[in-house]
Parts: sequence; C-alpha cells; structure tokens
Amino acid sequence: MLNKTINFMRWRKPFYVIALVFCLASIASLVVKGLNFSLDFTGGAQVELSYSEPVDLAAVRQTLQAAGLGDAIVQNFGSTSDVMIRLASDDPNVGSRIAQLIRADNAAQEVTVKRVEFIGPQVGEELRDQGGIGLLLALGGILLYVAMRFQLKFSTAAVVALLHDAIFTLGILSFFNIPFDLTVLAALLAGVGYSLNDTIVVFDRVRENMRLMRNADLAEVINVSTTQTLARTLATSASTIVVLLSLLLVGGESLYGFALTLIVGVVIGTYSSIYVANGLLISQNLTREDLIPKQLEEVDDRP
Repeated sequence: MLNKTINFMRWRKPFYVIALVFCLASIASLVVKGLNFSLDFTGGAQVELSYSEPVDLAAVRQTLQAAGLGDAIVQNFGSTSDVMIRLASDDPNVGSRIAQLIRADNAAQEVTVKRVEFIGPQVGEELRDQGGIGLLLALGGILLYVAMRFQLKFSTAAVVALLHDAIFTLGILSFFNIPFDLTVLAALLAGVGYSLNDTIVVFDRVRENMRLMRNADLAEVINVSTTQTLARTLATSASTIVVLLSLLLVGGESLYGFALTLIVGVVIGTYSSIYVANGLLISQNLTREDLIPKQLEEVDDRP
C-alpha cells in the first residue's frame, strides 16, 4: 500500500476529454471502416489437410497468396503435419483445388484432404447477432448487479465505463483491420470482466471510506480509495499482460487476435476504472445519503 495519497481526481477532466476523443474516433472508424469479420461471421469454407511430413505454414500461405487466396487463414491443428485452412469460398471443390496447388508447389509432400466444411452466411449472421446480444445482456446484468450490490449511481458509472472500454477496443480492431472472430469476441467479453473487477474493487473501498472519512469530500475519498487499491489493480493487470504477451508472441496466428484484444481491454479497463468510473461518481454528485438504505414507512393499521 502506498503511504502517500495520489490526487487522481485532479486530472479527471483532462482524462474525460481524452476518453471522449478516443471514443468518438473509435465510433468514426466503426462507421467508416467497420469490423473485419472473419469466416465465423461471414461464412466460408474450412479445409483440413494432412501432410506426410511436418509442414511450413509460411510456404503454404505463399502458395495460396500466389493463387489469389491471400485472405486464407492457415494454421496447424492436432499436429505439425495437419493444417487447417479457412477462406471465403462456396466452391464445393475448394479442398481438392487447394491440395492440387500445394502438390504442384511441393511435389515431395503427400497431401490428402481430410475434411471440408462450409459455414453459410446465414449461420455467420446468427453468430454475429448472438454475439452482440450476449454483450448487451452482459452489460444489462452488470447494471442490475452493481445497482443491487451498491447503488444506482455506482451502477451507472460502471456501465458507462464498460461501454467506453468496449467502444475503444472495437475502434482499435476496426482501425487496424484486425480480423474479428469468435476468439476476439471472447477476449472482448473477458476484457469487460477484467475492467468490471477493477471497478468493483475500487467502488467497494470508496463505499467503505465514505463511512469512515466523515469530514472528507468525495474527491478525497476517491483518491484515498484508489491509492489503497492501486497496487492490487496494477499487480493483477501486469500479471495478466505478461501471460498475454507470451500468447501474442509465440501463440501463433490463431491466438494473435485473442491476445491482442485482451491486452488492449486490460490496459483500457485499468485506466477507465480509475478515471472514467470514479470520475462519473463525482459528476453524479454521490453523497453519503445515497448509501443509506431507504426505509419503508410502516403503516399503522390498528383500529
């Protein structure tokens, strides 16, 4: 625990402006460029190939790119001699076509098509809609939980901060044209969970200190509470980011989007739990009276 209280709320308004600018930029990118939805959401083909020997994925990607299939996703599954290729195609012969291209490029390797699956665009649209509904339901559940666990002003601040995190993360995915698949959606929801966890920890300390620090104003209470929980927040975020960096660097293409999205979510969530969520408590003029449970008036029905 730090011995000196950090005046976080001194920079509340500048960080409000920064958050607003980045959110507007993210919304603009989402409107103009949109998200780069993967085959999970747009539909396409998934081809599984089996090689006689371990295969060089970079060489396979070069072969496909030379044939005009540069958007294909190539990765190992099961073993280094099994390859899964995902691409936007509805050609029923796409598996044999890809196998022929690879055999022509490397005749020494024996390549067989194990399986070809097609994901229709209707299924992709359903997954996309369900993912959006899942995110909205998560935010709605958070709103209800925090309102019941704390108070409505805490709940509003938490949900606005989470919306900020989600919009910011989606904006980065859109701006850098990162493929948006089911693993990225999972990382987005996990990032919301990390941010909420940090926010709840700080809010719990704020509520406790508002009862203990009778003569302090709200900004001072928030500064003290945030300082008291800062070491725990940074330790959690740092340890998570270390693991995610290892996945980002050595996890391969299949985990790249997941790791990158969750890193962004953890960093943004840590910042928003300090400045956005706490700052909104001040903007809503949270008072000690708000924390007092309302008593129902007893009705005397005696004659």
